[in-house]
Amino acid sequence: MELNGTPATLDQIKTLALTNYGHFTSMLVESGKVRGLSLHLQRLAHDCRHLFNTELDTDRVRAYVRNVLTGDERTVARVTVFDPALNLGTIGSDADPQVLVTVREASRGEPSPWRLQAASYSREEPKVKHVGLYGAMRHRRTAQREGFDDVLFLNPNGTISEIATSNIGFIRDGQTIWPRSEMLPGTTMRLINQALDQPITTEPVTLADLESMEAAFATNAATGVRPIASIEGVEWNTDHKAIHELRELYADIPPEQV
Repeated sequence: MELNGTPATLDQIKTLALTNYGHFTSMLVESGKVRGLSLHLQRLAHDCRHLFNTELDTDRVRAYVRNVLTGDERTVARVTVFDPALNLGTIGSDADPQVLVTVREASRGEPSPWRLQAASYSREEPKVKHVGLYGAMRHRRTAQREGFDDVLFLNPNGTISEIATSNIGFIRDGQTIWPRSEMLPGTTMRLINQALDQPITTEPVTLADLESMEAAFATNAATGVRPIASIEGVEWNTDHKAIHELRELYADIPPEQV
């Protein structure tokens, strides 16, 4: 765990717990390379302007990520941008955002299928990957304690938006379908859309529409493409041909050197 390229102290990072104002991105690093690295950096720059009204030096971020990498390991690096000097009383002050890089071991092998519980919830400012995860984690906890793997969010009108920390897509008649909704456009989702040789299709999707889908999948930078086994009482074949094709499509996307 490093802050601006040097080991972080508890005093420096306590603002994340006490004030909880900032943003982040997580990326899978393999042999020093990341699929969609440019998209991750664009996200960080955009969210820094939005949250802190200042520009972020993404070359500096890149150097900080390189600094924590060793050898050819497979790891998930999280870049969190926050200002340790801000507190609950001074949150309106001019900001000097700092860059915290943490790493954890990445899982190996294909991700196991998920069973999802649906819940009515919309993340605050869904297009920003901010650190305010209470609502999402509360619903995930409820889902897991009731025997599910994760939670699927529904808008007030009943349409599907996203999973707690992943995007969701569907297959119907061989076509990839994304929910038309306010959501965080994940890097994996965006990379797949760039690589698909078919028009990008979005439409409002409700729980009532799930029976018409042939398969469902989740996308996330740490795990790539993950099959969805069920949502509530609707089940799918997790070995669907389209899921394998999406995995191969994603695997063929050239990674960028950090």
